[in-house]
Amino acid sequence: MRKIFSAFLILGISLGTATAAEPAKPATSKKPAVVPAAAVVTAPAPASVAAAPAGDVNTFNRLLTVHKRNLPPPEDGIHDPANNETHSLQPPLEAFKELPKSTAGNRVNWVKSMNDKKITPRYDRLDPKAEPVVMDLNIVREVKGSMPDVVYPHKQHTEWLDCSNCHPAIFIPQKGANQISMASILLGQKCGVCHGKVAFPVSECRLCHSQPKASAAKTSAKP
Repeated sequence: MRKIFSAFLILGISLGTATAAEPAKPATSKKPAVVPAAAVVTAPAPASVAAAPAGDVNTFNRLLTVHKRNLPPPEDGIHDPANNETHSLQPPLEAFKELPKSTAGNRVNWVKSMNDKKITPRYDRLDPKAEPVVMDLNIVREVKGSMPDVVYPHKQHTEWLDCSNCHPAIFIPQKGANQISMASILLGQKCGVCHGKVAFPVSECRLCHSQPKASAAKTSAKP
């Protein structure tokens, strides 16, 4: 009797479950709405991406702008393209192609160019025969922190410039009289009067910070 009751109980649960479930509704197929071709609007690609040359590794990021260097005078943003004489100027890439290369600034190693006699800059604007007064003297400035000390070579500078270009307006020719910091240089003062404008940029740290500190030299000299 118990077996029959259990069987009906199980059957009743199954039947109750089956009756409680709602019958499945037949699927209704809806045809997708047809959008006229004229209504489809494609968003234009950002200008920085669209203008990037094919195969450029920076095309994936619109924030990485590709800056061209040594543009022709009509395109450099300095010369007036409406002036006919601007178009007669020699493009920098053509003028610099025979000069030693660098990895910074306008990609020309100007000091090596002068040492190799590739260029002979005029020392005096009015007198083409004026000879430079070269001063072969290095000034070492000790800096704080872990950066190597700064070496200022007078030779490379005085081959280009007369002493009056820097002294005393920019640098007072007296030991300890000049307070120089990277902040002031980045603001266009002291060394920043030229570097980053007409000389190599301050991003080339090792060209100035070129002498290891005395403590580091002693440590490396120990066996």
